[in-house]
Amino acid sequence: QVHVVVSVGGLVQAGGSLRLSCLASGRTDIINALGWDHQVPGKVRELVAAIPRLGLDYADSVKGRFTMSKDNADNTVYLQMNSLKPEDPTVYLCKAGTVVARLYEDCWGQGTQVTVSS
Repeated sequence: QVHVVVSVGGLVQAGGSLRLSCLASGRTDIINALGWDHQVPGKVRELVAAIPRLGLDYADSVKGRFTMSKDNADNTVYLQMNSLKPEDPTVYLCKAGTVVARLYEDCWGQGTQVTVSS
């Protein structure tokens, strides 16, 4: 089992910054990737950023504004969000992609709310 815990979001003014953290624990040996999604309530989730075993991917909507980083010592990933916009999705979720017996499964942490005021 992999457990994913996300830090509390918050309220920030447009153009401001916020950093989220996500800690993956438990069977970290089966983690293949760590990533962030965001979501407008009631709509489809969108991948924000992910660190698979090779490379780092970002959604086009956040390139140049968001930076994902990883602390390998304790399986913590961070999402530094700069130049936040009121139209950015408000719910952020962290996931650990796991592989067991060639079967891939995402383990999700709780969503956290990020509200950007205009």
